Amino acid sequence: MENVLIEKRGRIAIVTVNRPDKLNALNIATRNDILSAFDELAADDEVRVVVITGAGEKAFIAGADINEFAGKTAVEQRAVMKGRRAFDAVEDFPKPVIAMINGFALGGGCELAMACDIRVASVKAKLGQPEIKLGIIPGGGGTQRLTRLIGEGKAMELTLTGDMITAEEALRLGLVNHVFAPEELEAKTMELAAKIAEMSPVALAMAKQAVKNAARLTLRAGLEAEVDLFALCFSSEDKEEGVRAFIEKRKPEFKGR
Repeated sequence: MENVLIEKRGRIAIVTVNRPDKLNALNIATRNDILSAFDELAADDEVRVVVITGAGEKAFIAGADINEFAGKTAVEQRAVMKGRRAFDAVEDFPKPVIAMINGFALGGGCELAMACDIRVASVKAKLGQPEIKLGIIPGGGGTQRLTRLIGEGKAMELTLTGDMITAEEALRLGLVNHVFAPEELEAKTMELAAKIAEMSPVALAMAKQAVKNAARLTLRAGLEAEVDLFALCFSSEDKEEGVRAFIEKRKPEFKGR
């Protein structure tokens, strides 16, 4: 992979978009590298949580590589966007994914962050969907995921104005989960990732799917799916280990089986 780095720290993998000279902008090659990285990590049973971030101190991902838009026809761009997409691959990844937003998360960068399960931001981060200023609209899920996260009114305003918001405003709106000083960001994000990584991989996958269903299904269908996922947990060795550990008043040792 040319534009993405993978670092493993025990049960946690860190995926870094590595184009700092371009503010980690998402060109086609980088999006393909993200797909390859997540495919590799999906098959790695030692990895239980993935953290995704951007190289350098300025940007998480500053957006799409606008140079690739020049001269593209509607048919050509639709074909690009209708293929397998990094945004959807991250959202559908079977393990928890945390976005560590260290700087600008704009356009495709904000869309990729929203595809993650949890977002942790530096106080210096700025987020937004500025596509309207280019005469286009978000095309990587921005209109849909932003609306589900913060509500139609505010999502409409940010999409129509293209305004950037601060990390504190994103926290107030529910767009990010936590905000930390830049020097604390990595340690606090890894602390959260480590806490999640202690849980049963089986239960984590079921829990992630159940929560995602809330935005995809009707209430009744979501409740029925939740019961099915809950019951599936009872087929795992981790469930037996968790129950025994509770009864024996000790810390469980989950194996992911």
